[in-house]
Amino acid sequence: MSQSIGFFGAAETVTGSKHLLTLNGKKILVDCGIFQGRRELSERNWQPFPFDPNELDAVIVTHAHLDHIGMIPKLVKEGYKGPIYCTRATQGLAKISLPDSGRIQEEDARFANKHGSRHKPALPLYTEQDAYACLKRFVPLPYFDFQPLPGGGTFRFMPAGHILGSGFAEIYFENGERILMSGDLGRYNTPIIKDPTTVEYAEYLVVESTYGNKLHAHEDTVGRLEEIVKDAFADGGTVLIPSFSIGRTQEMLYYFRQLQDQGRMPRIPIYIDSPMAISATRLYADCTDEHDKEMKIAINNDESPLEPHLLTLVRDREQSKALNSSKGPMIIIAGSGMATGGRIVHHMIHRLGDPTTTLVFTGYQGEGTLGRKLIEGESPVYIHHQEVHVRAKVTKLNSLSAHADQEEILTWLGKFKAAPKHTFIVHGEPPAQHVLRDKIVEQFGWEVTIPKQGEVFPL
Repeated sequence: MSQSIGFFGAAETVTGSKHLLTLNGKKILVDCGIFQGRRELSERNWQPFPFDPNELDAVIVTHAHLDHIGMIPKLVKEGYKGPIYCTRATQGLAKISLPDSGRIQEEDARFANKHGSRHKPALPLYTEQDAYACLKRFVPLPYFDFQPLPGGGTFRFMPAGHILGSGFAEIYFENGERILMSGDLGRYNTPIIKDPTTVEYAEYLVVESTYGNKLHAHEDTVGRLEEIVKDAFADGGTVLIPSFSIGRTQEMLYYFRQLQDQGRMPRIPIYIDSPMAISATRLYADCTDEHDKEMKIAINNDESPLEPHLLTLVRDREQSKALNSSKGPMIIIAGSGMATGGRIVHHMIHRLGDPTTTLVFTGYQGEGTLGRKLIEGESPVYIHHQEVHVRAKVTKLNSLSAHADQEEILTWLGKFKAAPKHTFIVHGEPPAQHVLRDKIVEQFGWEVTIPKQGEVFPL
């Protein structure tokens, strides 16, 4: 009997999660994410997979963010024919996000060909049709139910508290040992969905480290939002919120509705300018089995916690374009969360030069992204080959994140009743990984490794 794990993404970086388990000769891929951010990372998406898609026996998906599922259409297009296991909500979100990603890939290729590209011609990584084709292979599973795996193992999902449908993958080998794949670890006491599941035993552990060297600020998020909105209202300005369509947009809607219900927010129009976020919000409302106690109470009281007053859902392009000629005050929530594409960048082109605009970032900004540049005060910035001078106020809600910080990761790890034989730290930039490793060794005395891209370890 032989087992191993190979790290082919999210190794010394936060994107492109791909972890390959081999169980008795059977190959099981955990996540198949796209690389995002700086060019040297995104160019990896165009390289051949470091494994043969035809030789994979199963794929397990921890959640529906593109850095965990965004390469599945390419995987299937290149020959993968097996099941793609996920939770019910992850399947629902994948039906929204993957075709959207395919459309964006096609649009980017058309734009590049129109405005000049070093590729002759520029091609999409995959198409919308490729995305629809791969969705046929998704197999939804309930939390906690065991599923047999090729190679004699079994596995189950446990709620990870990161986004709707997110799950730790607990994989049992034939000899009874297990490896726990954290995917992305969520936070405690956040709105809408349940907290991360307590785990007490695993012989091997793969844990994320996005914020392994940071503590989230203990900021009054609702109070800070109140200040931003009131200031914008007084200036007659626009609040631009680049937001992840899945998870963060729903959290923002929840907070705006809370402010309204408490009488702490002026009457100001709110626009969700993202078809994907609109669909995801509907799914968040429908998946009542994943709601936390407060969310369930609000729904039972018919309070519509994800539907603030004066909300407009912007679905088509013409509606979106019309917003650029609209005067404030107003709030526009649009993807993408790191301002790497989507409708938010068009709003930025039109509004970053206006000092009455407030640009509010609500999550992690990866290295090399437009969001990171703006947070660091860069001006001018270049958006779709246009030079944009930044006169808008740029701020960040520091307490918002779907990822556990260092203290929360250590709290979750501290619930283990026995030390894993080996812990692998992934999904983080090197400074975060090294600090977290040292903290784990210091606090628990565990054996910890930070794998490099392409490294394989026996289990």
